[in-house]
Amino acid sequence: KRTTMTLPADAFAIGIGATLGALSRHHVGRVTSEWIAAEPNRLGKFAGWHTAGINIVGSFLLGGIAVSPVVPESPASLHTASSLKQFEGLSPRTRLFFGVGFCGSFTTFSTYSVDVVTWLAEGKTMRALSYVAANNVGGIAAAACGMSLAKKVFRW
Repeated sequence: KRTTMTLPADAFAIGIGATLGALSRHHVGRVTSEWIAAEPNRLGKFAGWHTAGINIVGSFLLGGIAVSPVVPESPASLHTASSLKQFEGLSPRTRLFFGVGFCGSFTTFSTYSVDVVTWLAEGKTMRALSYVAANNVGGIAAAACGMSLAKKVFRW
């Protein structure tokens, strides 16, 4: 059970995870934009699609996090080599760090939504519909794969 005593540490974990997720998303976007700008004739058709890739990867990660067993908090659990052999799940705070923090800020529904509306307004209907399908079907499939993998790892 989470208590008010755990709230500051939980909030800190979420904040650090969110910072890392947002910086990761920014980096992927920047690198992708640079690649496209370097070869616009060949890669221009991929402009904006990095968000779909990010959302699919984030869905895979969150799917795995969602089905990972919850284990008690342990300050040294991830700091010793022997603990990796005994890895049995994620602590509640680790789940908050990766799930709410990292995945919550790495993935982005708002950018996806703006991309779709922009492409529809520009008359790029097929591109917008393909993008919707890739995000939705790809995200759901990725979440299912992440869940399946985590269940195999933890032998559920």
